[in-house]
Amino acid sequence: MGFVQFHILTTYACANPNRDDMGRPKQAMIGGDVRMRFSSQSVKRALRESDVFSKGLAGHMGTRTKRLHERLKKYLSNKGFEEKKALEAADVVADIFGTLEGGKGSKERIAKTLAFISPDEWKLAENLAEKVAAGEKLPKDKELKKLVLRCADGAVDIAMFGRMLASDADFNRDAAVQVAHAFTTHRSVAQADWFSAVDDLNKADESGEMGAGHIGDSPFGTGVFYQYVCVNLDLLVENLAGDRELAAKAMEALARALSQATPRGKQNSYAHRPRAHYMLAEQGEQAPRDLSGAFFHAVKGENLLESSIKKLEETRKAIDDAYGPCWAAEAKLCVGKTGTLDELVAFAGKAVRGE
Repeated sequence: MGFVQFHILTTYACANPNRDDMGRPKQAMIGGDVRMRFSSQSVKRALRESDVFSKGLAGHMGTRTKRLHERLKKYLSNKGFEEKKALEAADVVADIFGTLEGGKGSKERIAKTLAFISPDEWKLAENLAEKVAAGEKLPKDKELKKLVLRCADGAVDIAMFGRMLASDADFNRDAAVQVAHAFTTHRSVAQADWFSAVDDLNKADESGEMGAGHIGDSPFGTGVFYQYVCVNLDLLVENLAGDRELAAKAMEALARALSQATPRGKQNSYAHRPRAHYMLAEQGEQAPRDLSGAFFHAVKGENLLESSIKKLEETRKAIDDAYGPCWAAEAKLCVGKTGTLDELVAFAGKAVRGE
């Protein structure tokens, strides 16, 4: 099966989807020019939260949390176990996924690190907690963990984006989907929207004084963003315990989500809901390669989108001419010119099914 690579160009008007610690759009210096940037983490989060993932793959999505202990305690309480037994059982089972803060028996304990838990593991954790609360004897250490933890299962997002389980590296998951940081193809610097908010009750008083109830500024950026995503199809199927059809559905969901999912920072302020203007999907068995080099030198001109498309395709051809093509089949969507999203989604699914 090999790999499927996605190359995506999406335009953003005034927006601040992914902020730094100062609340400004994340940036990067590339080729001597400042660019806007989205972190790969924010992009993966947006994909997981998109409707095509959360609804289309319902029942096959993991949960990332520090609060398994709290949920297990509540689950056992609802099953009729007294609080002491529920707390003790939650201590034992939640500790499998990571070291807990606070002493044993404490009512509120959270893990020190986030655990990515599959639906199967969650059910097994609940079943094990019931056994502990009922007083059943259990094995120790690794044998206990084997009752819950799984290396391959039906959690699509864990299979795609991997996980690191600090409590036991044996159950870590290598990511089948690699997501690059997205960045603007051209120079783009953060700007600031200075604003004032009016106090509706602050009308002119006897002194005639009036003023804003609040003043501030809201940073934003604009640009054409290049996003690269690489999928190891064989690893994806392996991570899903050989379920090729589920892997195909996951690929279809990924292709559809990449066309529209976006980090949601400041969405109420800027209403950024873009669609990808250009998407190229490549499938092949040779070593993959990104096309970010097309934009190492910032694109310039009156039409940045069209210039970016042209530069991307020129760079792709030049690399393929030099190294040979790393793809055997392709699908392309370019709004107003060629292809449809449904065709590209179907291409992604067929790459897994071998059709």
